[in-house]
Amino acid sequence: MRRLLAWNLMTLDGYFEGRAPWDLGFHETVWGDELEAFSLEQGEEIGTVLFGRRTYEGMARYWTAETGAVADMMNSIEKAVATRTLDEATWNNTRLLKGDAVESVRGLKAEDGKDVYVFGSADLLDSLLAAGLVDEYRLCLAPVVLGGGTPLFKPQDQPIRMRLEGARPLKTGGTILTYAAAG
Repeated sequence: MRRLLAWNLMTLDGYFEGRAPWDLGFHETVWGDELEAFSLEQGEEIGTVLFGRRTYEGMARYWTAETGAVADMMNSIEKAVATRTLDEATWNNTRLLKGDAVESVRGLKAEDGKDVYVFGSADLLDSLLAAGLVDEYRLCLAPVVLGGGTPLFKPQDQPIRMRLEGARPLKTGGTILTYAAAG
């Protein structure tokens, strides 16, 4: 069974994007050689990158227009989109997961292969976290307070406990935090 890992950048006040969709300017506060190297390291572990529809559309627009090692990785790696509305996926190596996202992701995790990673996709992650499907959370905490935006974590009916597995400070002032599901 494959593990499901979530990777996101987040501000000190808990936002993964600013007040407008795709307002990701705070990413520049942590981006640098170390985070690029970490991204490529993660790429070696990824079997499939999982997105919700909105994140898929934004990532496809962005990465198909970029060049470099991270763009090459993102454009070549296998991708899956949990969607009820898309009829086709045009980004290289992408398949659609139609219907109930939680059940589709259970099936994806049951496949053979390397781990499944979720990038962005806070709404999708909300349902996966509530269903107990997230095995590990990797967050890059950016040293900025936005004061508003879209929160990464949504209110849950029950607390979701995590266990700190590692903390890796970056020269940019960010910190990569790794948490395992605590049971």
